[in-house]
Amino acid sequence: MPTKDDIDALVGPATPHFAYQIRARVRELIEGLDDEDPVRRYGAEQIEMLDRLGHASSTARDAPQEARTRIGWDTIPSAAPEYEPLPRRT
Repeated sequence: MPTKDDIDALVGPATPHFAYQIRARVRELIEGLDDEDPVRRYGAEQIEMLDRLGHASSTARDAPQEARTRIGWDTIPSAAPEYEPLPRRT
C-alpha cells in the first residue's frame, strides 16, 4: 500500500526536465487506490503540481517571486517558477 512518504520520495527532487516522468510514476503508484483514499487525493495534487512544473523553469517553492520590474529581469533565464508556469501551447 503506497503512502504519502512514497509520493514525496518521488516528487521531492523533481525538476522541470523530469516532471512528466515522475508524474507517470506517481500515477502508477496511486492507480489502484480508491478515489476517496487520502493518499490517492494527495497523489492527484502532486500530479497537478508536476504538470505545472513541466511548464516551468524552476521549482522555486521556497523562494519569493521576483518582481518583473527588477533590473535585469529580461535577461533572467528562470522566469517561470512552478507556481506561475509558462502558458501551455495549444
